[in-house]
Amino acid sequence: MAAQSPADTTVAEILAELAALEDPRVRAVNEKHGDDHGVNLGRLRAVAKRLGTQQELAVRLWESDDSAAMLLALLICRPKAFGRDALDRMLREARAPKVHDWLVNYVVKKSPHAEELRTAWSADPDPVVASAGWALTTERVRKSPEGLDLPGLLDVIEAGMKDAPDRLQWAMNHCLARIGIDHPALRARAVAIGERLEVLKDYPTSPGCTSPYAPDWIAEMVRRQDAR
Repeated sequence: MAAQSPADTTVAEILAELAALEDPRVRAVNEKHGDDHGVNLGRLRAVAKRLGTQQELAVRLWESDDSAAMLLALLICRPKAFGRDALDRMLREARAPKVHDWLVNYVVKKSPHAEELRTAWSADPDPVVASAGWALTTERVRKSPEGLDLPGLLDVIEAGMKDAPDRLQWAMNHCLARIGIDHPALRARAVAIGERLEVLKDYPTSPGCTSPYAPDWIAEMVRRQDAR
């Protein structure tokens, strides 16, 4: 048997460390949301802090196809080091919702390829890939809406959100809410769309948390803005 390289040994050691952190109770909760790991995220972040930024190691951890290791990879990578095609491939490999979300939020949003990927992913026939495009669009709605056709986005949401698969529907609903929250001229229309479609109207919401039902979400966030 060939001797392991230092990088291989490091990856093996980290995978063993993550396996030792596995908690059946955490896994049970995560599995309800489609995530297949049982590592407490606070402990995972502590491992990432200890390791620091290590791009090569991040790539190797991602290639392990272990969800906890992939999450760790996203915490220690250099987001701008990934090319456009690499990010596209990684998104399609990110089968667990948490891995998908962290990839988009911690890596792609910081990438110089974010706008190109936003456009491509939004039109992708895979609803999970399309949901990433909508997440990037929501980011632009909030931070850099110049050049976006906001009324056109509302048209697309109104036509397609009701029957969209869950993850795509969630992302479109988030975009609807942010348009209503951040763009007063379109607020009434955003609320009306939410009221007509009733997407997530009955979603169970814990006490003290804001409902994801767009009309309620918009109203609460605007109330907080006005109270400042």
